[in-house]
Amino acid sequence: MGTGKTTVGRGLAARLGRPFVDSDDQVEARTGRTVREIFETDGEATYRRIESDALAEALGGEEPAVIAAAGGVVIDPVNRRRLGDAGTVVWLRADPALLATRVGAGGHRPLLDGDPLATLTRLAAERDGWYREVADEVVDVGAGGSAAVVERILALVGARVHR
Repeated sequence: MGTGKTTVGRGLAARLGRPFVDSDDQVEARTGRTVREIFETDGEATYRRIESDALAEALGGEEPAVIAAAGGVVIDPVNRRRLGDAGTVVWLRADPALLATRVGAGGHRPLLDGDPLATLTRLAAERDGWYREVADEVVDVGAGGSAAVVERILALVGARVHR
């Protein structure tokens, strides 16, 4: 949360001439509800199932796409396998303190209600190994804006994704 997946993903998709898919948008489109509403009415487990379905749909598209996958998709081992089989996976990594300044109070992010910094620190510790498992490349997003992050990604994976 707060790494810039959507902004960077859109920029990367434009540079590569590929469609862009945001998994949060897919969840909301298929349910007609926000992520927060799903969490509040149906719980996290239901949200995670919907999120997994959205990821599978995005990865199963007919043409290669840039996909901004929600950070929690790595919790499920099936999703980690899907990501590993799908193509190039880039982990946008940032220090939890930076992320906390970017996301502020929860808003549309139900997991951040209360103490965003403590939650982001805990989530980073819990998920770090899973992100490492699926990532082909790691890009730290702390320095520079989204355009600079897109350039760093292209420098790392450009040849692989142009095939």
